[in-house]
Amino acid sequence: MWMLRKVVIIDAICMVGFFAQAGSLSAQQTNARVNQNAAPAYRDGQHDFDFEIGSWKIHLKRRLNPLTGSDKWVEFDGTSVTRKIWDGRSQIEEFETDGAAGHIEGLTLRLYNPQSHQWSLCWANAKDGTVVAPQIGEFRNGVGEFYGTDTFNGKFILIRFIWSNTTTNTPHFEQSFSVDGGKTWEVNWITDQTRLSDQAENGSTQQNSAAARTGSQEAGQHDFDPLVGAWKYRLKRLQHPLTDSTTWIDLEGTGECLKVWDGRADLDTIEVDGPTGRIEGLTLRLFNPQTHQWSLYWANSKTAKLDPPQVGEFKDGRGDFYAQDTINGRTILIRYDWTNLATSAPHFEQSFSDDGGKSWEVNWITDQTRVGDAPANGR
Repeated sequence: MWMLRKVVIIDAICMVGFFAQAGSLSAQQTNARVNQNAAPAYRDGQHDFDFEIGSWKIHLKRRLNPLTGSDKWVEFDGTSVTRKIWDGRSQIEEFETDGAAGHIEGLTLRLYNPQSHQWSLCWANAKDGTVVAPQIGEFRNGVGEFYGTDTFNGKFILIRFIWSNTTTNTPHFEQSFSVDGGKTWEVNWITDQTRLSDQAENGSTQQNSAAARTGSQEAGQHDFDPLVGAWKYRLKRLQHPLTDSTTWIDLEGTGECLKVWDGRADLDTIEVDGPTGRIEGLTLRLFNPQTHQWSLYWANSKTAKLDPPQVGEFKDGRGDFYAQDTINGRTILIRYDWTNLATSAPHFEQSFSDDGGKSWEVNWITDQTRVGDAPANGR
């Protein structure tokens, strides 16, 4: 009887060991499946564009008639200046060239998304002051590839940006179009840079914009000049807009406004802290010389994505800018109000309307106090 009990005990121990081993194998298999389904570990690319910081000499080749079979090119020479924002997680580049085909003056705002580990490259031309759809991508093995969509001559196309030679003092850039979903690409823009300085000089070293060369001044193009400089910020933010909430959050911090295109654009940065955390954002303002209106683009460092622009102008010292967007799934109107710009204490308010502008609810109030002029090299 004792032997039988011993055998039973031994069998029981063996069975426990078997199930424990089986459970361990099952857990390993489960973990393997979980690891296979886990999101891949993307490399941290927040400093991939650090090579662009500084001043450059530019040589540009541009295909005159893309996607027509033409192989006629024109050449331009000029300069570019790139400044660091958010410690390199964003940048602004001023680009200015001249050639037989005319004058090109533009800028690129680069924004790094810490969630997707990708960059958005946003180009704007001084002729119309509008940001085109961003090119989005990343660097792999030393080459940066960025893709977007647009229309050209009424046809839907893919656009590709490629950056190479970025570890040298002569980086190379190409833009290409595709009309067959990326099967083939036609290069239409080639830029070669030669470093002039590691420092981003104050403004383009060429300074040969149309306004500078002709002395012309478009009405309204310097409306935001009073904001250029360094500021202390006091911000009040309504915690839950359009819910009848009366709970406001106070935040404080600093910011700077940098002049671009001799004032026909500017870049405003802000960093404020409060009980709900930190807000780190920027506003790119672009003047359209055709409509005499401004487009104001906001982005924060968490998503690194430009919001739809607020568009408007100043009248009698007050700037009103409007856009349409969604909040909580509902379409609303947004209004920006700027007042007191000619003083050392400018005032800004953001309001929402869910009834077509009949009534407005203020949800963001900013008061600024000047603390100094903007540094030459940006942030």
